[in-house]
Amino acid sequence: MSTATRRRTPSRRPSLRVERTLQREGYTVLVGMDEVGRGALAGPVSVGVVAIDATCRSAPQGVKDSKLLTPAAREGLVPRIRRWAHGHGVGHAWPAEIDATGIMAALRLAGERALAQLGELRPDLVLLDGNHDWLTDPGRVGLLGLVDGPEPPPVRTMIKADLRCSSVAAASVLAKVERDGLMVEAARQEEHAPYLWEHNKGYAAPEHQEALRRLGPCTWHRRSWNIPAAGALPAREEGMAP
Repeated sequence: MSTATRRRTPSRRPSLRVERTLQREGYTVLVGMDEVGRGALAGPVSVGVVAIDATCRSAPQGVKDSKLLTPAAREGLVPRIRRWAHGHGVGHAWPAEIDATGIMAALRLAGERALAQLGELRPDLVLLDGNHDWLTDPGRVGLLGLVDGPEPPPVRTMIKADLRCSSVAAASVLAKVERDGLMVEAARQEEHAPYLWEHNKGYAAPEHQEALRRLGPCTWHRRSWNIPAAGALPAREEGMAP
C-alpha cells in the first residue's frame, strides 16, 4: 500500500474532533446517541446517550464502535465511560411497543427514555449516528406525552458517527452492554432458554431460527417482524450478527 493510499484511509479510532467543532459553533452540551438491536428478532431496541461538555477530555482509551470490541472490552469500558461523561443513559423500547408503533417510533421512544435519564441536563445538540433523524417527532409531541415540555434538542445526523465521534462510540458501548445483559438474563428463564439468547442476543442466528421453527415465538419476540413460525423451515438471514 502506498503512502498516499495510507493517508486516505480513515482511522477507525474515534476522537472528539467533530464534537469540539460543534462546541465552537455554540453547542455547549453535546449528546452522542446510537442504537442497538434494531435488526433483532427478539428483545428491545436500545438507545444509548453520552453527554459531554468542554470539561470532558479525551474519551477513555479503547472507546470505539461497540461492534468492533469484544464483550469483555465493552464491559470493562462501561464504568470508565460513566466517569468520563457529563451524563449518560440507556433507554429501551420493548417488543410489544415495537409491534404497536413500528420500529422508527420505537427508536424515538427509546431515545426519549435515554434522554430522560440525563435529568436536568439539557443538551444543546444531539449527534445521531446514521443519515436519518428518527429522534425528532414529526408531530412535535413526544411519545412520552411531553406535549407542553421544553423544546426538544436539535439533531445532527452523521454517517459513521460511531467510527468518528467518541461520544457516539461511547453511547453505542453503553447501549450494547446493557441490551446484551438483558438478553442474557432473559435467556436464563425456562421459557426462553431454547432460543439461546445468551449467544445470539435475539438476532437471526441459525440456532435461534431453528428454535423458532420448532416452538414458534414467545412474548419477547417482535410479532410484527417476518420471523419463522413453528413448523416452517426458515431461510437463513445473512448479516444479522449479535
